[in-house]
Amino acid sequence: MSKCISGKIVYDGIAVGKIYYYGVKASVVKRSKIDDANAEIERYKKARDQAIDELNDIYEKALVEVGEANAAIFETHAMLLDDDDYNDSVYNIIETQMVNAEYAVATTADNFAKMFSEMEDEYFRARSADMIDISERVIRVLENRKEDEGLTSPSIVIAENLAPSETVQLDKSCLLGFVTHQGSVNSHTAILARAMNIPALVEIEIDPEWNGKMGIIDGNEGIFIVDPTSQELDKYNKKLLEQKEKQQLLQQYKGKETISKSGKKIKLFANIGNVSDVAAALENDAEGIGLFRSEFLYLGTDDYPSEEEQFQAYKTVAEMMAGKLVVIRTLDIGADKQVDYFDLEKEDNPAMGLRAIRLCLTRPEIFKTQLRALIRASAYGNIAIMYPMIISVDEVRRIKDLVEEVKKELDAAGVGYGKFSQGIMIETPASAVISDLLAKEVDFFSIGTNDLIQYTLAADRQNPKLELFTDTHHEAVLRLIKMAIDNGHKEGIWVGICGELGADTTLTSRFLEMGIDELSVSSSFLLKVRRQVIEGD
Repeated sequence: MSKCISGKIVYDGIAVGKIYYYGVKASVVKRSKIDDANAEIERYKKARDQAIDELNDIYEKALVEVGEANAAIFETHAMLLDDDDYNDSVYNIIETQMVNAEYAVATTADNFAKMFSEMEDEYFRARSADMIDISERVIRVLENRKEDEGLTSPSIVIAENLAPSETVQLDKSCLLGFVTHQGSVNSHTAILARAMNIPALVEIEIDPEWNGKMGIIDGNEGIFIVDPTSQELDKYNKKLLEQKEKQQLLQQYKGKETISKSGKKIKLFANIGNVSDVAAALENDAEGIGLFRSEFLYLGTDDYPSEEEQFQAYKTVAEMMAGKLVVIRTLDIGADKQVDYFDLEKEDNPAMGLRAIRLCLTRPEIFKTQLRALIRASAYGNIAIMYPMIISVDEVRRIKDLVEEVKKELDAAGVGYGKFSQGIMIETPASAVISDLLAKEVDFFSIGTNDLIQYTLAADRQNPKLELFTDTHHEAVLRLIKMAIDNGHKEGIWVGICGELGADTTLTSRFLEMGIDELSVSSSFLLKVRRQVIEGD
């Protein structure tokens, strides 16, 4: 008998497929006595070497698929398995207690994980989870169990929660949709679901036992069906067909200029999180990239991405867009996008804490590394650099001084670069209110409506209890947007919207009336927005 559960809609649409439970699947290890310690140690060594070989293979595969920064964790895990202290502990437990290798590895993992978790340094605390992870791999080899290969076929992912770094690393070609227990419809993970054009629900109680069963996400009604009947499968397969037919109708808007009936022409750009997202942007006829969220180069990695890694990513996107504008937002870490190796102190209110440009200005060595990569990449295409979370003219001037420092350093080193423009995000009420002053300092504004809404309405977008009080069409927000557009135009700069409201087609006509110059949306919304601009008014 099927089970139907209601949840909150993150992104609409229908998904039908096998369920894949994304979560920690720790093995239960039994202690058993052995007769020959040397033989057991050799058995362990063989399993450890196999685990290292597996990690090296995964590293090479990840290098191609997700780049060096994202692949580095597997290289680190292989090194941890070669650590003398770790191996000596396993040997000692086997020899002194005369127990099986599985038990010795599990005990070592627990001891090391506990030791790391109690350290003050955030970097070492993060090693706690690594110790459990590598030990689980060795135990699996010892027990002759096959490795969980993750998403290897089209599946609906269910999880207690998905961090942005986890979501971005899922194999998009196999991801039909996702359902989580925790999370908010306004979280960055939710934004990624919309960017990937996949149905998603939150606030649903998850049962790991659903793994492997058939599931249906109805993102239109906000329901998740587990073990559907044949009648339910027939019904939703028909809906899937209708959904594909509607998407096909949008194809007629490819290649058309984004001009309204009243003659207002706007630029229609795409929001992306990494290099691979460019394909969807081009497929959906993006006229440029209005927001490259560069922080995703930092998420899901074990260390800061190097200048060269960043340069290659920015250069590749610029080259792929072939002269079309590529707006790259500088690092926006903080709030719900946490990275262990940044060693950020715990904050009571991180959304209003040390994040985005504040973090960059207090850690100029990190910021200048990114600026060097961005400025170098400007030689390969039409690049604009955009700074988030701005609240003052002084911040903009400090940034521009750092940019000049970097240019002088590159000049001294004989490193070439091209022309590039600089702009800021209007995503705080402060920046909107003084947008007349800020417009004199920059080449463009891009309005980040996600944060502008939460700060204007004093409603944390990560808190699902506040969704009732979060009116995305609130007149205060719309007036701030209009103020920024007017002040930008007075100084002769262009103004765009790169937040989620840009894809809200119920507001498209109003944005056109306000005089917006550009809308940047998830690739899946590009043709919908173009249709609304052309057919609306």
